[in-house]
Amino acid sequence: MNHKVEEPFIQALLSEWRLYAKTLPFRPKIAELHFGGGTPTFFSTKNLALLLDGIFELADRNEYFEFSIEGCPNNTTIDQLNVLAEYGFNRISFGIQDFDSKVQEIINRRQSYERVKAITEAARESGFTSINYDLVYGLLLQTKRSVAYAVQQIINLKPDRIAFYGYAHVPWMKPGQRRYSDADLPDGDVKHRLYEQSRKSFEDAGYYEIGMDHFALATYELYKAFKNGKLNRNFMGNTTDSGDLLLGLGVSSIIDTWTCFAQNVKTVEEYCSLLEKGELPIFKGHVLNEEVQLI
Repeated sequence: MNHKVEEPFIQALLSEWRLYAKTLPFRPKIAELHFGGGTPTFFSTKNLALLLDGIFELADRNEYFEFSIEGCPNNTTIDQLNVLAEYGFNRISFGIQDFDSKVQEIINRRQSYERVKAITEAARESGFTSINYDLVYGLLLQTKRSVAYAVQQIINLKPDRIAFYGYAHVPWMKPGQRRYSDADLPDGDVKHRLYEQSRKSFEDAGYYEIGMDHFALATYELYKAFKNGKLNRNFMGNTTDSGDLLLGLGVSSIIDTWTCFAQNVKTVEEYCSLLEKGELPIFKGHVLNEEVQLI
């Protein structure tokens, strides 16, 4: 793996962070920090530390914080987990999608149950107290039996939380999806049945449905927040944090300031070019009026 390409991108991320730090009228206290997309677990441990040191040079940890990362099961290492734990990371999410080999091949997402099990155990040994899996239903070649098999494999590993997403076919946004069309995919009624059979399996195993497309064990803080009416949702999904400011760094990231949404440009080249000019790499957004905020 060529780690030399990582440092210029990390420096660009830190340049964007410095622009926000100059704009804010206070030194930020970070309540939640999320490294998303799976990309960070391709970084070397040295570069992970470089990025985190740069972030905390200009910010402090909130008294109560949740730091999380989305990892690729095939690339996440024990050394990375240990470094992240040293910086306070306590939550990790792995994108599973499906455990059926035929489905994995067609969506180009190959990882074995054994690999997922091993890295999950390693994360727990490193001090991560929350494990989440992303599972997808409605994929090409999925059947009632194959989805039931994937769900049972997930249950065997006992993650604290499960995100169970319906597949969205948007080939105009994701060119890789052009390999097949809507006609190749299960229709809405079939997808609904797949969800309902899986929901029952999760609930029978001790998971509770919390809001849209998420399940959690009764011991998990999101379930407790759900029961107490304190569960919130932002662009990152369900959260116990009620803060009004969500800053996104990096290509295509989304910013939520409560009064507006904004999104960064979607190519690395344009992103880096704008930052070299000292400009925030935002290309579109939407201001919310008082009525929309109230709703």
